[in-house]
Amino acid sequence: MVGFQAISLSHENAPIEIRETVSFEGDEVSTFLLQLKEVFLIKEALLISTCNRTEVYYSSDVEISNEIIGFIASFKALSKERLLRYFRKLNTREAARHLFRVALGLESKVLGDFQISNQIKRAYQSSADLELAGTFLHRLMHTIFYANKRVVQETTLRTGSSSIASVAVELIKHFVIKLDRPSVALIGLGEIGQNTLENLDKENLKITLVNRTRSKAEKFATAYHVNVKDFTNLKEIISEHDVVISAVSTKVPIISDDLIVKDTTHKLFIDLSVPRSIDPAIDHIPGVSLFNVDQLTEKTLKIKSIREKSIPAVEAIIEDALFGFDEWKSEMEVSPTIQRLKKTLDLIRKEELARYSKISTSERKLLEIATKNMIQKVIKLPVLQLKAARKRGEADTLVGVLNDLFDLEQQEINKR
Repeated sequence: MVGFQAISLSHENAPIEIRETVSFEGDEVSTFLLQLKEVFLIKEALLISTCNRTEVYYSSDVEISNEIIGFIASFKALSKERLLRYFRKLNTREAARHLFRVALGLESKVLGDFQISNQIKRAYQSSADLELAGTFLHRLMHTIFYANKRVVQETTLRTGSSSIASVAVELIKHFVIKLDRPSVALIGLGEIGQNTLENLDKENLKITLVNRTRSKAEKFATAYHVNVKDFTNLKEIISEHDVVISAVSTKVPIISDDLIVKDTTHKLFIDLSVPRSIDPAIDHIPGVSLFNVDQLTEKTLKIKSIREKSIPAVEAIIEDALFGFDEWKSEMEVSPTIQRLKKTLDLIRKEELARYSKISTSERKLLEIATKNMIQKVIKLPVLQLKAARKRGEADTLVGVLNDLFDLEQQEINKR
């Protein structure tokens, strides 16, 4: 088996114009994973798609990263040749380490962004629901979740509030500093929209919620004591508010220049969506300032400095977790041989005991105990030697010797 592989397209190697074309939303995730499973006969796969990255992790007997990139291109009606320039291909331990770094926030645009942990958990749940998470992926993900707890408890990587949403609110505070009680329209109440609302609620702002499903907006409006407007009245909403934040899941922009009254007072637009939900062209309208996710930076240099200092500690946690995971993986590689050896020796023991049919029940019980103890002592040394060979990287040789000595593979076939 080639093993665990990954392909990665992120903010580090692809502009937003590319990232938004390969972003997966809603039912697309399960549809893509099911098709991937069917076409490539993959047993384990994980799709991570956020505003900053699209990544596929998979286990396969062969290396098919280029084929999966081509499959994404076909799924999204894009050029494979173009996408190949942006996707990185990661092999085996490199892929596992990268997933650790992504899940723990080291690869986030905002260092230590806590939202990525929840996004990874949802991606894992999708794989599990589609039966695309086997023993390997289950163990890997739970090792990552435990490492994440250690990062929270032992480091300063999550110090302060520095998610994309909090950065957006910090930008608003600078923009409206001269206004008494600025008005903000928040469009979209998905995860990012909800997180933005939580951050907005801490400030002295007049907030209006807008959502395609009005009942959802009304639910949050009641909880946060804010206003609600209809999604169909975007032009009116834009004209009435100092700041417009869009966090809508959409394939085409919902806000374009025809919705903006020209010669307007200065307005701030913040697009938290990928694909973008605000037409970039509006940035050329006098009085309009537009920021997208690529233009939002760290909340403060102080928090960034504190978080950066924790990177070595986080990386040490990752290496420690990877070492433990490798130990488990190596154990799994020799475990079938150990189990076959135990079963083979126990079969010999039972066959030999069967010859003594005339002994009493008490004598049989004594023989059962004695022969089981004998087998335990006989098998102890081969098991210890096999585990030691595994650590030296020589397990394959000893596995072959044990298979030949005890005819383990043939024994397994005979049992079937």
